[in-house]
Amino acid sequence: MGDNIDSTEGSSPPKQESIVANMMQNPQVLAALQEQLGRVVGTSSGYIESLPKAVQRRIKALKNIQVSCMKLEAEFYRDVHALECKYAEKSKQLYEQRDSVINGDYEPTDEECEWASDDEDEEDGGDNEQKLSQNELKDKATLDENKVDTETLPENVRGIPEFWLTAMKNVDHIADMIQEHDEPILKNLTSIDLKFIDEEKTSEESGEGEKEVTMGFVLEFHFAPNAYFNNSVLTKTYKLSCEIDKEAPFGFEGPEITHTTGCTIDWKKGKNVTVKVIKKKQKHKGKGQGKYVNKTVKADSFFNFFTPPEVQEEEMDEETEQLLEADFEIGHFFRENLIPKAVLFFTGEAMDDEFDEEEEEDEDDDDDENQGEDDEDDDPDFKPPEENPPECKQQ
Repeated sequence: MGDNIDSTEGSSPPKQESIVANMMQNPQVLAALQEQLGRVVGTSSGYIESLPKAVQRRIKALKNIQVSCMKLEAEFYRDVHALECKYAEKSKQLYEQRDSVINGDYEPTDEECEWASDDEDEEDGGDNEQKLSQNELKDKATLDENKVDTETLPENVRGIPEFWLTAMKNVDHIADMIQEHDEPILKNLTSIDLKFIDEEKTSEESGEGEKEVTMGFVLEFHFAPNAYFNNSVLTKTYKLSCEIDKEAPFGFEGPEITHTTGCTIDWKKGKNVTVKVIKKKQKHKGKGQGKYVNKTVKADSFFNFFTPPEVQEEEMDEETEQLLEADFEIGHFFRENLIPKAVLFFTGEAMDDEFDEEEEEDEDDDDDENQGEDDEDDDPDFKPPEENPPECKQQ
């Protein structure tokens, strides 16, 4: 009896808990709480102001040191970008070799086609299918859907058909952008190139002649002559800044996007897949049936990627910010992953690596959860809850 009293001591009465729960479901109450919390966040506790003047003076010195650290961090990012530019030039020849194989301009020798895993695959035979887990089978099914229909390909086919389309469709967040009407166009994609921007200019705002470095990169999508547009290359440019805001220096978190531009696509007549024509009924004040008119509206398409929202200097609305953030993530993925590792995305091996990392994270989480159970088993004072005896059944 005494145990029951101790276990409930200090707890809120059931009625009070019910009242609190109902209040938390009231939108007006939640709004009031959020407003109060907003006033508290960023409000000084008064502790710093209460410190001796000599200590406050030293804190200001630490802030100056912190700004110097951030300037050094900005310099680090600029040096990293300079290294990227340097090694991009070194990689250029390798990417050109890759393109020549993909597009059938060069046939690799037998020696160049040797790959150690080929022998291993032959030894494993059909056992590989049985080893696949349920999630791996699902990924394999997705890959199979994206594969070129090999039955329609002649034996003497040039290069690797639909290489870039297949590689992009093997990436979920890029595949979501690709519509069915985009695929015939993307089959003409022969190469995706990456070029870096590294511009230096003297700041006009600074009387000290400080130099500003504009960093960035350009994605170039090269197309074979096709029935859809006249462009041979479509470009997407991202410009970044690594400058520290003098008015808010502690907000620096590394390079940030300052500008993104696409290009004008010279669509052939009736081939623009980024728009569609719908019939809309006109409203008439008078009697009789309304008249239907054709109206051109925006359509979902991968090629909307080349008309991004503009970065505005004034405060942007939340939707525009989200669109820009998503746009930059896609561009960054092309730059960091898809272009350098294109063949691995074509084969699906890059997806396997990402899947393995997720598996390891899940296993770590499971280990953390099981750790608590193991601790309970090892604890000599731990007593599991007693099960209800057979006779204690509810009537």
